[in-house]
Amino acid sequence: MPADTPPTSKDVAAAAGVSQSTVSMVLSGKWPGRVSERTAQKVRAAAERLGYRPNPAARNLRLGRTRTIMLVIPTITAPFFASVHLGAARVAAEHGFSLVVFTWPLEPGGPFDGPQEAIDGMLASSMAEATLAGMRRPVPLVMLDSDPAGTAPTVNFDIDGAMRDLTGHLADLGHHRIGHVAADIDVWTFQCRAAALAARVPDVVTERAAISFTTGFEAATRLLTRHDRPTALVCDDDTLAVGAYKAARALGLDVPGDVAITGFDDMLLAEALELTTVRLPAEQLGARAMLGLLDLLNGRTPPRPVLPAELVIRRSTSPSAPLTTDGHTEPAARTAS
Repeated sequence: MPADTPPTSKDVAAAAGVSQSTVSMVLSGKWPGRVSERTAQKVRAAAERLGYRPNPAARNLRLGRTRTIMLVIPTITAPFFASVHLGAARVAAEHGFSLVVFTWPLEPGGPFDGPQEAIDGMLASSMAEATLAGMRRPVPLVMLDSDPAGTAPTVNFDIDGAMRDLTGHLADLGHHRIGHVAADIDVWTFQCRAAALAARVPDVVTERAAISFTTGFEAATRLLTRHDRPTALVCDDDTLAVGAYKAARALGLDVPGDVAITGFDDMLLAEALELTTVRLPAEQLGARAMLGLLDLLNGRTPPRPVLPAELVIRRSTSPSAPLTTDGHTEPAARTAS
């Protein structure tokens, strides 16, 4: 063997006086009960003496593995999904996997037109499991922030508990007329938020909006110009809440004196506006989902964790303004400049 040629498993087999299959069993740790301890020691000694290092690419090829995972998310630009990616990518790298991102439904064709043979598993966030029914070759799948009633393992947030804490906080402050700026997206996580809110505030008034500052502004304006104007707005997302905040200011309403506003996610802008919101551990969501997928790839049944969400109280909530005899709220007193 030339000095500059790396040793192969065939060279190790020849040096140890065994077959290549025996070398493979020993070096992969699958030898107990199949070869003797003495033979295993001979193989390991020969491999060490020759400086043999297994070829991971060749091993993956034999196993039909690419060590690549696809993460399907609605967008990579939103801070929430960027954090999901960060958590999943960190765990993937720690276990020798690469993570590729597919933004659905923004990219044409869905995650089914590409070479599915190039991935070992999939993580799919904030979407319906039925959306993945078009996979030509089913792969191990873990769903994030998605319907737990499906067949795939899930990692979810405690949305119901978060809404319980949020509505309890508003009730303690005296708010009973609640408006809901609801995300106009037909996925489980927003359905769950609406159901949890309606269960605690049966007479909630809802306006739906796509997730943007502009649509949040428009939906909040419709709510805040009603004759029975809500004293608090619960928004499904911090982006919507920022739009609602702008709408209140445009109408001459004080936040929180005239109307309280809450969000969901706890993005950086929520902290800048001192917005009361629900903090969702997005990075932990991605990390736990990747660990669950590793369980699937190794033949284990993954857990279905429900991650706690934290109510973060800031200055955008306060006791509701006093009611007048005609059922309207009195504007909060303002200090002259």
